[in-house]
Amino acid sequence: MPRKNEPTERQCAVTREVQPVSSLIRFVLDPEGQVVPDLKRVLPGRGVWVTAAKDVVAVAEKDRKKVFGRGFKTEAGVEPGLAERVDALMERSALQALSMTRKAGELVTGYAKVEAALRRDPVAGLIHASDAAEDGMRRLGAVAASREELANGCQIVRLFDSDQLDLALGRSNVIHAALLAGQASENFLARVRDLEDFRGSSEEARSDKGNA
Repeated sequence: MPRKNEPTERQCAVTREVQPVSSLIRFVLDPEGQVVPDLKRVLPGRGVWVTAAKDVVAVAEKDRKKVFGRGFKTEAGVEPGLAERVDALMERSALQALSMTRKAGELVTGYAKVEAALRRDPVAGLIHASDAAEDGMRRLGAVAASREELANGCQIVRLFDSDQLDLALGRSNVIHAALLAGQASENFLARVRDLEDFRGSSEEARSDKGNA
């Protein structure tokens, strides 16, 4: 969220398009003069704003003198792999948010429990490990589709492998999970959408996000 009295829109330093800050990533300089991402938009100092898309951040790194040097009005160092570091930070943020859904009691894991939740509970999202078997995902998808309120409103997440899910949730062999309706689940799903948009890097995804 923007700080009090700050603009809700900024200009991308690469595309020069004015966009909502929710569609941009803020970068600042650390004490050593290196460019670092400020995903929460709270770090002090001058900020340079770049469209939240992996391909655009890669362009900013490639043209760092033009983008960051001009934006910060000083020499700015950029370690190789800026887009990948942003990706990793966004992924970690999403996994931390997933951990909070468990603590908030808004997460159900295990095939049988997920299936039961899909039949009776207010489910906001369905998580499958990226290495999950296709038949299990297909069967759970069919259960979700059988409920009118879930057929079009249940977000499917397949960004994380089972090891990542295990670590985030403090459990073993997490393959399927259901997100129950609640604020923690919404926070997690919002971070997932941000990460998907960043990786997708499509004009359509960025346009949809900006118009949301």
